[in-house]
Amino acid sequence: MTDLASLNERFGIDGELIFAVGHHGAEVARVTNRTGMAEIALQGAQVLTWAPVGQPAVVWLSPAAKFAAGKSLRGGAPVCWPWFGPHPDDPAKPGHGFARNLDWQVVSAGRVSDGTRLVLGLTPGPAQQALWPYEAELELAVTVGEKLLMELSTRNTGTIPLSITQALHTYFHVGDIAAARVEGLDGCEYIDKVDGGARRRQSGAVKVEGEVDRIYLGCPGETVIVDDALRRCIRIGNRGSRSCVVWNPWAEKGAKFGDMGDDGYRRMLCVETTNAGDDVVTIASGKSFTLATEYSVEKAS
Repeated sequence: MTDLASLNERFGIDGELIFAVGHHGAEVARVTNRTGMAEIALQGAQVLTWAPVGQPAVVWLSPAAKFAAGKSLRGGAPVCWPWFGPHPDDPAKPGHGFARNLDWQVVSAGRVSDGTRLVLGLTPGPAQQALWPYEAELELAVTVGEKLLMELSTRNTGTIPLSITQALHTYFHVGDIAAARVEGLDGCEYIDKVDGGARRRQSGAVKVEGEVDRIYLGCPGETVIVDDALRRCIRIGNRGSRSCVVWNPWAEKGAKFGDMGDDGYRRMLCVETTNAGDDVVTIASGKSFTLATEYSVEKAS
């Protein structure tokens, strides 16, 4: 168990940032400022929810989510690192890597011009190096305000180059999946994982009418979720990424998860900022790489 009292003494900000146990059982950093609110789990550095003041939640957390040590909660923004999806050579290794299942350390916290900034860090130990034989340090900086900014930085502290795939696997809250679409991917090639990895090209907006699991390649710097049910648009800005993933498990697969709720698939849509598929990142010794995404909300026109 984390010493929450010590964290509050060292990093807490009166009336703005506290460390506590959430209703789901996870130890969290809870941010509430004049422009937004968020909860970030210390296990996995997982942003669990975020909303600007006056808006319904933008980052979705399943109402059936329950904390378990070594397992990310259903929803939020799990950190997939140092590989995305199944391990490319050994399917026995944990899917989406190990970063989302480990306790991270609080590095710093403070007020910034556009909100509250929290930095969490992770250094893989011997158990993780048995799965991935490299030396690295990982930090996630989260800035909470009217916008949400996440910056995931990998520093290669070893003597040889390392390669990673990774993702900020964000679940967005939509009013009704039948009334939502993703714009900005028209013309992009994608890998259709529901259809055995077939390569296709997107035509028009992405609409979800069944299970969707696609890695889009050559993505632009911004995509937009248009949510007609909640009458809003969620803008997703990306940096350090040439790919993104659109995912919804639909009813049958969602029911098998056990922690999504009866109609959870109707209330969420993953649009993930990634280095996935062909978008592999190689980091030289002593160098760093940052994958970043920023979310903002506006009324639909």
